[in-house]
This record gives sequence, structure tokens and C-alpha cells, in this order.
Amino acid sequence: MEEIVSKRSRPVAIWLLVGVFMIIVQIILGGITRLTDSGLSITEWQPLLGAVPPTNEAEWNKAFEGYKHIAQFKHLHAYFTLDDFKSIFFWEWLHRLWGRFIGVVFIIPFVIFLVQKRFTKDMITPMLILFLLGGLQGLIGWVMVMSGLNDENLYVSHIRLAIHFITALGLLVYTFWFALRLLVQNKQKIAAPSSKNLLGWILGLLVVQLIYGAFMAGLKAALAAPTWPSINGYYLPPYIAVYQGKEGTFFSALVNNPVTVHFIHRNIAYLLTILIAVWTVKAAKEKRSALFNRLKWIPLLLVLTQVGLGIAAVLTSIKKQPQQWGLFEWNAQLHQVVAMLLLLSLTAVFFLHKQNKSAAA
Repeated sequence: MEEIVSKRSRPVAIWLLVGVFMIIVQIILGGITRLTDSGLSITEWQPLLGAVPPTNEAEWNKAFEGYKHIAQFKHLHAYFTLDDFKSIFFWEWLHRLWGRFIGVVFIIPFVIFLVQKRFTKDMITPMLILFLLGGLQGLIGWVMVMSGLNDENLYVSHIRLAIHFITALGLLVYTFWFALRLLVQNKQKIAAPSSKNLLGWILGLLVVQLIYGAFMAGLKAALAAPTWPSINGYYLPPYIAVYQGKEGTFFSALVNNPVTVHFIHRNIAYLLTILIAVWTVKAAKEKRSALFNRLKWIPLLLVLTQVGLGIAAVLTSIKKQPQQWGLFEWNAQLHQVVAMLLLLSLTAVFFLHKQNKSAAA
């Protein structure tokens, strides 16, 4: 029976893994959109008609006029020509188009698999959650964009950016986990409660770190302290508990002060590296699963790479030039990509642990 179910669900698992790849590409496109200041170039939300870009000069000028009414154009890009506008429009349009493409790639095979009766009863709820998360992500993206379509803000809200980023990663992990459920057999898992508990704490801390990574991006916080290993000459920088020059606003500083955000992001990175190293030492003794043995080294390699890319992004942030893709942009984009891979690698090794209650039995 297990073999029959496996053969029936394998195409569903492959479909889900294709979705994982497409979501990764979508997040990468989102990073490029942010790094090129393209996110506010399309000032209207047209879920269906927006798939077609302007097709003539009149339509391009209309889209450009919409962009001219917001603060980002008035205070940062007032020198833009129509060609400059087209260059940033492209990345936001591609980001939105790829999101629509993901929807098509999910819906069409879903209908086919439904007709072929490849879905089991226990897949129904996860499928509904998957579609709800996908639709919600598009709505959150527009709410984020709206925070920058005004005469005051130069960029979107960093808090809304973080929500958009984390929900995208949530969709990514949920899709990946769903695929693992269909691909991995129980005999490939290990019973190691202490290892699983430590991984749980690491994953929880990583979520906080990813949120602060989004804060870093939204606040351009790398530029607030383009030094390493110190933060502008300090380990604990002054005015860390101050926001907008006001004392007693510590909690506001935690999410709004670029230097405070920078300090927290760096130190969580150090702590994560130590915890993953400790977990890897513990996992090195585990030999019961060939699949686990192949994957257990990946998180440590990725977190070390991630720290290196983070340092490189900070040190090269001062070289950022408007409308140019240079060393900083490469470092920042790769930093985001490796963060996703680290999250997926930790998710995979966490999945390969049996439930603690069954492990104890």
C-alpha cells in the first residue's frame, strides 16, 4: 500500500518542488527589485491587466506620470528620463509577472491531479493552506508597496517589507515541507530528541534573524555602520536605545534605529553560527540515516558562507551607486540567497527527526 501511495503522490511532490524553485526565484527577483529601487515604479495594482506592460509611448508616459507624484521620484529620482523609468519598471513588472506565473503553474497541475485523483484526504487541508498563503502573499506585497506611494516616504515601510519577506519564506518552507512529507519515508528519519530540540531553537532564532535582515534592507542599515568587526569603532555603539534623538524609546529603537538593528542582526548571526556549530558536532555522531548523514554538514557550511557575505555586504555598502549593479549589490543579493538555502537546509534536517513522542517510545 505504501508503494502504491508513493507512486501516486510522486508527481505531486515534483510539482511542489518546482513550486519551491519558483518561489526562490520570486524572492530573488524581489531582492533585485529592492536593490535597484524599482519597487515603487508601478503605482497601480492590477492583478490581471497588469500582466501586460505599456505598449506605446502614451501608456509609458502615463505610467511615468504616476511615478512622478510620489516622494521617491521628487527627492531621489527627479533626474530620471523615460528610459531610466523603464529600467526600474522592468524589474517590478517581472517580479509581479513571475508571481502570476507561479499561480498558473500551481493551478493547472492542481486541476489535472484532482482529475487523476492523486490527492489523498490528508493532502486537502495543506493544499488549501498553500493556496491561501499564495494569495495572501500577493495582497501583502501590494500593502507594502502602498506604504511608499505618497509624498513623504522615499521607500516602503521596512516593517511591511519584513512582513512581506517572512510570509514569502513561510510559503517557501510550507511548500518544501509538504514535498518532504511525500518524498521521505519514516525509515529515513532518526530518533534524536535533544538534536531536534536544539534545531527548533535554531530555527526560531533564524526567523528573528531573517526579520532583522529585512529591517536591515529596508532601513539601508548597512550604510549606518559600514565597518567590521566594530560598529563604527564600538562593539556596543552609543545611542543604541535612542530613536529620532529621543530618550526612553528603546522598543522603538529595536525596530527603527538603523544602528540598533545593525547591532542586533550582527550578534544574532554570531550566536546562530555558534549554535549551528554545536549542533553539527552533536549530529556528526549520528550514523543511522544515510540521507541525514549527507545533509547534516550543509547548515554549517551555509551559515559560515552567510556570515562572510554579510560582512562583505556591510564593507562594500559605501560603494553603492544609484542605478548601477556593483559589488555591494552582488554581495547583498547572494546574502539573501544563502539565507534562503540555510533556512531550507535546517528545515530538511529538522524534518528528518522523528516526533519526540514516538522517539521516546
